[in-house]
Amino acid sequence: MAIPRFWREIPSRYNLYGSKCGHCGTLDFPPRTVCPECGRRSVGKMERVKLGGKGTVVSYSVIHDAPAQYEMMKPYVLAIIEMAEGCRLTSQVIDVDPAAVKIGMPVEAAFRKLGSEGEAGVIHYGYKFRPAG
Repeated sequence: MAIPRFWREIPSRYNLYGSKCGHCGTLDFPPRTVCPECGRRSVGKMERVKLGGKGTVVSYSVIHDAPAQYEMMKPYVLAIIEMAEGCRLTSQVIDVDPAAVKIGMPVEAAFRKLGSEGEAGVIHYGYKFRPAG
């Protein structure tokens, strides 16, 4: 199997999946095998849940001094996003002036290039968030 196909066949690489505990109902991201709330190792009871992609900025930071591979993107925004389903995740906020990002701003997931492995390497794609609407 070719490397690009291998990565494409991992559903969580291209979708926002979380896990919901079959015991206490806690929804978490990324998917887990042990519930962080009740501590149960609910093998077979951690339901895989696809998140809708809508959320709200809970907190954010504007990055001005970036690592070399992100040098062309600076300044950029990293935010904690609370999803409509209730779990939180960290993501870059794109397609917006960093000064326009505010706590409480509605956002939606967008599929974007995350990086690549060298000039002839595999391109990695994943989620980022942009202002909703």
